[in-house]
Formats: sequence, C-alpha cells, structure tokens
Amino acid sequence: MEKPALAALLLALFLLFSGCAQTAKEAARNNTGGNIIANTTGNGIATAQKGDTVRVDYVGKLQNGTVFDTSLKEEAAKAGLEPRPSYSPLEFTVGAGQMIAGFDAAVVGMREGQERTATLQPSQAYGEWSAERVISIPVANIGNAADIRVGSMLYAQNGAIGRVVEVGNGTNATAKVDFNHELAGKTLVFTIKMVGITKK
Repeated sequence: MEKPALAALLLALFLLFSGCAQTAKEAARNNTGGNIIANTTGNGIATAQKGDTVRVDYVGKLQNGTVFDTSLKEEAAKAGLEPRPSYSPLEFTVGAGQMIAGFDAAVVGMREGQERTATLQPSQAYGEWSAERVISIPVANIGNAADIRVGSMLYAQNGAIGRVVEVGNGTNATAKVDFNHELAGKTLVFTIKMVGITKK
C-alpha cells in the first residue's frame, strides 16, 4: 500500500475511534449530570443493568477532597468521620429510585471488581440549594421549644428534615429552619467499586 494511502487510512481510523470515545464520554455526562472515569476494568462477566441488585463499596467526596461518606471503615477513620456500628457494601436495586440519580446511573455497565469515579452535578445528586426551603417557624410551635438551638434537627410531618440555622429571642421568637439537604448545591465525587451483582 502506498504511504499516502496508508496515512489516510490511519487518520480515518483515528478520527473514527476519537468520535466514538467522545460519544461515550458525552453519554456518560448526560446520564449522570457529570463525568465517569473507569479506574479499573473488573474481572466479572456480567454487567450491572436496570433491575439488578448490586453491592458496592464507595467513597463520597466534595470537590475539595473532603470525604463526607463511605462504606469503608479505613476510609472513614482516615477522614475522621463519626464511626458507624458496622461497615459493609451498599446494596440496592439499579434503577429502582433507591439512590440519587447520578449514583444509580454510574453503576450501569459495571462488572464485578470494576472501579469507577463519577462526578455528579447537583441536578443528579441532592439538587440545587433553594432559599424557598428555608422557613421561619414560631419557636412556641415547636415541641421541646426550650431545647431548640442552632444545629438542632427538626422532623416535619411530611417527612422532611430541617436544620435550625438561627434562633431568635423573646416571647414571639422564631427559628429559621433550612429544609435543603446538607449536600444541596454541591458537586459530588464518588469512587465506586462493584463488589457483587445479582441479576434480576
């Protein structure tokens, strides 16, 4: 084959595969609201799909590297997190809505033993922070009003959980309560390792 023809063929193949890689990367971004990087390929045959029950180990970090949650005892100790009674892989059914959307989407296609890092935008994690979810409540209307202080957790009848961020003084005092999730508005980075897959 002539050198120019060979060069043209190699260039065409390079462009073809570059296009495929870009398409896959864009698909990963669209599915998780962020990026997915495959750290290892894994050694299993089956891949996790919607409806499968999976077990994963994970480390969740903020963009600045602060660990906020993990299933691994060593990582929790290293990060100085409050110890749990026990540590074990997280088990859930893929696509059943048991997890935040981006985490759920990130495990699709993973094999046993595979590790991925997924960066999730707020839209695929705990949503954007909203001022509308911060409300003022008369302290007198709160049970155990005498115990209410900044940092107290309040549980609404609809199941919502809020944190007291400000408490006023006086007879008609109000407490400002933030019902946003504590990770609302944050981009999260999860390192996920597939431990086991039970096919549906």
